[in-house]
Amino acid sequence: MTQTREDTTRPERPDLPPLAPPAAGSGLFEVFRQRYLLGMLVRNTMQSRYQGTVLGWAWSYLQPAVRFCMFYFIFQVMIGRGSNMENFAIHLFAGMVLVHFFTETFAGGTQALIGNRSLITKLAMPKELFPVARMLVALWHTGPMVVILLIACVLTGWRPDPLGLLAGLLGFALILVLGLALALFFSVSNVFFRDFGKVVQTLTQFVTFSVPMLYPFTLVQERFGETGAQIYLYNPVAEAVLLIQRCFWTGTTDDPRATAALHMPDHLWTRGIVMLLVSVVLLALAQMWFSKFEKRVPERL
Repeated sequence: MTQTREDTTRPERPDLPPLAPPAAGSGLFEVFRQRYLLGMLVRNTMQSRYQGTVLGWAWSYLQPAVRFCMFYFIFQVMIGRGSNMENFAIHLFAGMVLVHFFTETFAGGTQALIGNRSLITKLAMPKELFPVARMLVALWHTGPMVVILLIACVLTGWRPDPLGLLAGLLGFALILVLGLALALFFSVSNVFFRDFGKVVQTLTQFVTFSVPMLYPFTLVQERFGETGAQIYLYNPVAEAVLLIQRCFWTGTTDDPRATAALHMPDHLWTRGIVMLLVSVVLLALAQMWFSKFEKRVPERL
């Protein structure tokens, strides 16, 4: 007996989104249109990180809390760095927040396509999903570090100001755009030449020492002069670290204005906005590079 069309038609489900043909790749705009797939990738990545642990998500807060206490004990109790700089542990940890976000986005995004080869070779979806998902996972895991930083700042008498808060947002925006741009470029490049993954591992090792985190920016000025300090500030990650220190650290000192005048470089805002605009251009170029090679990714995986 022949089945009718009505017999084989799937019943209507108003609670489900309408079916649409999958898109193999349509750029970052398509990624955010496929929010369901993006959310699923983010959840799966986060769940796999804590799979098999007893404390689960609590580790997201325990690890940065222990790290902050360790730095406080070493730099302010044992070494006594706080005698030269107020609340140096907060100065250091504020920089660590953005360095962690950047390195997680950069390194994780570079490995995103190779790490999801089974999905890429079987399903048609925007391949930009994977670097973007790693960036969102890095942002999620940076959240607990920000909470620990806020608690430490409040306990030390933090006095936030509107310009400082805007500086922190600008620093995060700069790292988000720059990290995603580098993740897109290196993720597709790493598929064809695995040496790029090794290059990224080497670069991320230098990031910690190339920003004013373990040392103040004034030390760069003292050792290398104004010319050397200006060259140093061409590093966008260093600029972002200074912005977040302007947001949190300066407000915990006895005289925030004097601290900002002494330890923050001139034209901090102008330089940050220019670097953000340059990072947006880099993101557009990285998207063009990614789109050029993404169709050959499944066969190379």
